[in-house]
Amino acid sequence: MAQTLPIWLAGGLLLVGAGFVTTLLPRWRARDHARRTAWSAARAEIDSAAVSRDAAATRVPEAERLFARAELIAAGRGGPAAAREAAEHARRADRLWRGQA
Repeated sequence: MAQTLPIWLAGGLLLVGAGFVTTLLPRWRARDHARRTAWSAARAEIDSAAVSRDAAATRVPEAERLFARAELIAAGRGGPAAAREAAEHARRADRLWRGQA
């Protein structure tokens, strides 16, 4: 009995560890996927705003401030919340530049 106890303990620990990994791995992947998707959308909004800025006939200081803020947030990286904030700033700047055209 004393010889099999360490084997059973090691097997139990291995089983518990496998359970944690099986539970947490999909969550980590989903979180990473959400972060990458949010940043992809934010970069698309920033690129769209940059095109509108280049096409604008006049300067719009508020739009330039919003665009600079979006680029600053994007440079700092962060999570999905930062990506959504950067996308919103870029979207508002884009609307301002399009409104001037």
